[in-house]
Amino acid sequence: MRYVLAVAETASFTRAAERCHVVQSALSHQVARLEKELGARLFERTSRRVRLTAAGEAFLPAARQALDAAERARAEVAAATGEVRGRLTVGAIPTVTAVDLPAVLRDYRRRYPQVRISLRAGSSEQLVERVREGQLDAAFIGVQPGFRTQGVHDRELAHGQHVAVVAPDHPLAAHRQVDLRLLADQAFVDFAEGSAARAQSDRAFAAAGLRREVAFEVSGVELMSRMVRQGLGVALLPASFATELHGLRSVPITDGPVRVERLVWSRATPPPAASAFLALLDIAD
Repeated sequence: MRYVLAVAETASFTRAAERCHVVQSALSHQVARLEKELGARLFERTSRRVRLTAAGEAFLPAARQALDAAERARAEVAAATGEVRGRLTVGAIPTVTAVDLPAVLRDYRRRYPQVRISLRAGSSEQLVERVREGQLDAAFIGVQPGFRTQGVHDRELAHGQHVAVVAPDHPLAAHRQVDLRLLADQAFVDFAEGSAARAQSDRAFAAAGLRREVAFEVSGVELMSRMVRQGLGVALLPASFATELHGLRSVPITDGPVRVERLVWSRATPPPAASAFLALLDIAD
């Protein structure tokens, strides 16, 4: 099953063998044995590509569940003997500041060296969905006040204001503070419409009865900061994060957007590795 998953994820028997640290002939032989046992081909193979058949698509979810269950069983046995092992998968938005996430993961790794740690980035909505589906053990998100999570546990970690982020030579850079009415005439660089990161700013302007122009939509903070640095627009970002952006000016907003950072985690009984992570954050389910 691990070999099948590797082939499906890499779309290549060669790359799958490299990932699994076996020779390709051995991997191909084991996949062929499994196909014979199942009575169906899992992959269509040509000289140019490898792709799942309908049977392979049907097999994949159950195979993932079986492997996850096997890993969970091993982790539970280890936990019963006093050792935390297994896998921890954490999600985070790029602008998380409520915790020093690299430091938390460093401390976790020192305490539990047998746990394999993965960090996944995404939007707040995506991360909540992945926690709900069991793809992530926990995630750090940033949303507007009143945002309701469905099907997960959550806890508020921090509450803060946005600031206007501008280039050093921007006319607003010399201001001690601004308000939304003054900002409304500016061109903005912001996240995609409909995202939680964008909604915080959109709602603040709507509540003030103002309209603004989002000239540039981006998916990441790095590109956003580069565009602001070139004078293409103004960005609205959490004050606690904006201080980390070198070469840009942060201007307080008197009536600006508010962001709440939250930690979300699964409602299912967490495996030992996830329980240890929540305990490190001083969170008891």
